[in-house]
Amino acid sequence: MWNEQTVQVIFPAFNEEEGIRRAITDFYGTGFVDEVIVVDNKSTDGTREEILATSATYLFEEQPGYGAALTRGLRAATADIIVTCEPDGTFSAKDLLKLLIYSDDYDVVFGTRTSKAAIWSGANMSWLLRIGNVAVAKLLEYLFNGPCLTDVGCTLKLIKRDVLKSFVDRLSVTGSHFQPQFMIMCIRVSQKVIEIPVEYLPRTGVSKITGSLSKAVRLGCTMILFILKTRVQTLFPR
Repeated sequence: MWNEQTVQVIFPAFNEEEGIRRAITDFYGTGFVDEVIVVDNKSTDGTREEILATSATYLFEEQPGYGAALTRGLRAATADIIVTCEPDGTFSAKDLLKLLIYSDDYDVVFGTRTSKAAIWSGANMSWLLRIGNVAVAKLLEYLFNGPCLTDVGCTLKLIKRDVLKSFVDRLSVTGSHFQPQFMIMCIRVSQKVIEIPVEYLPRTGVSKITGSLSKAVRLGCTMILFILKTRVQTLFPR
């Protein structure tokens, strides 16, 4: 609970056996979280058993994909304030307080992992990945008249329920380029959107996306094409 508003945290999970229980415990441990929702995206390890051993709410998403899992969780959310996060150890539960403080004045709070001072030694944020995130974020910022943006891949975000429900049924990206669509929709719906730096820690296990340079480059290109296509569609709606 935050200022008499309920708070839910949503974790998309695919083979997160190593870190999922700690992530759930850490966020509940802040004292602000009313419910943690974990969306199991067809994990093949012990993720399901680890989730069920906690007090988190377990959801299953049949359709594979980071976007599919997050969308499932967002559509199930009922709290006043909804926070999305990765359960892989890369984000600190302590940063939840930062987002909540900003939520007093903003409808949407995006986290950014590209602030040099907040990137921990050993975190999977090479200079190329960092610059790529900043560049694509600036493209999105410019084309959609958004706030200052420096990261298009950060999962740690906060959104008010009233804003989310205005577009949640139109979320359509099921893959790893989900964040640009989510960010664009937030910016188009609300003028009260801000980005703040969050801590970025070494991951538990290996990233399914940015652990490979080739996959990261392909994802960046996919995000750019999606942003450009979406901008054209807004200029020339059917």
